Amino acid sequence: MSSPAIPDTQKAWVEVTKGKPEQGVRLKTDWPVTKSLEDGDVLVKIQAAALNPAGYKMLGMVPDFLAKRPVVAEFDFAGVVVDTKDSDYQVGDEVCGFTLFPWRLKKKEGALAEYIRVPAKFIIKRPSNLSPIEGSGICLAGMTAFQALDEAKLEEGQTLFVNGGSTAVGSFAIQLAKARGAKVVAVASGKNEKYVRDLGADEFIDYTQVGPLHKHLVKNPPSDKYNVILEAVGLFDPSLYTFSKAYLAPNGVYISVGPQPKLKWKTIWDGLRLTTMYLPSFLTGFKATFKVTWVEHDKERFAQFRQLIEEGKVKPLIDSVFSFEDVLKAYERLITQRATGKVVVKVSV
Repeated sequence: MSSPAIPDTQKAWVEVTKGKPEQGVRLKTDWPVTKSLEDGDVLVKIQAAALNPAGYKMLGMVPDFLAKRPVVAEFDFAGVVVDTKDSDYQVGDEVCGFTLFPWRLKKKEGALAEYIRVPAKFIIKRPSNLSPIEGSGICLAGMTAFQALDEAKLEEGQTLFVNGGSTAVGSFAIQLAKARGAKVVAVASGKNEKYVRDLGADEFIDYTQVGPLHKHLVKNPPSDKYNVILEAVGLFDPSLYTFSKAYLAPNGVYISVGPQPKLKWKTIWDGLRLTTMYLPSFLTGFKATFKVTWVEHDKERFAQFRQLIEEGKVKPLIDSVFSFEDVLKAYERLITQRATGKVVVKVSV
């Protein structure tokens, strides 16, 4: 039974219409709190939430009828369990977790609210060495990176090439790869070189100085070809893959976090070029694998990730922290694409 202290309504930042955040996201003071739990559910009082680029990009691209707006914004959160119908969690447990887009549309629950009802598989107990602010931003980006490296089967002694080393996913991938004993080559802008090297990158490429990245790598191939290329930026242009015979090992893996296109003519052309990724090797003469990782809630992987954080092998990445009332300013920071680490919103910390 729910605690009587849980209110019927709450404050929440709600997606109300397609557009930029300042147009499409509104602060509601009377959004309902879902108190009715199904078996396996928990109700979490949110302490902090982290923004994700996918949030504002989908807000600007997906029509209202497909996004089923209004719906509470965002995916990543940390908080305290205040009601539970799952045997793994008790009231008072400090947790963090993330939702996924299809589930959020169906349930209309999101991270930018005072409460969230989620299946217990969406959360983990917050690592004991992290604050709610730090814990709020680890799950979606961290588990995306973890799953991508698992799917690529990155092993000790291999080399990982990360395009987008200063992105949230790229930053976690660097740390996770080093924890596996792999070598890491990271790509970012020159101003972020120290940041990615401090995360563990062995080599660094400043994309602002080398021109088109695939052309640079063709002209300057590594002595030992990369075993895994992680595209952490979300580029729709497939050039880094289609030219990778010069720098990706023959049985290597190119894995992407998923293209995030802008609606323009170049996107249509790039979309047609993406089909080359699926041509058989006897036509291309190239056996490298192309994958897109679609993050899932995996209990075992969640537990391994939590252990790495508690051992200090993976650290949270916080760029900036904003008050709950300043969510639109938080989005402004994220949209600059200059954030190194997560942009976090305090909810009840």
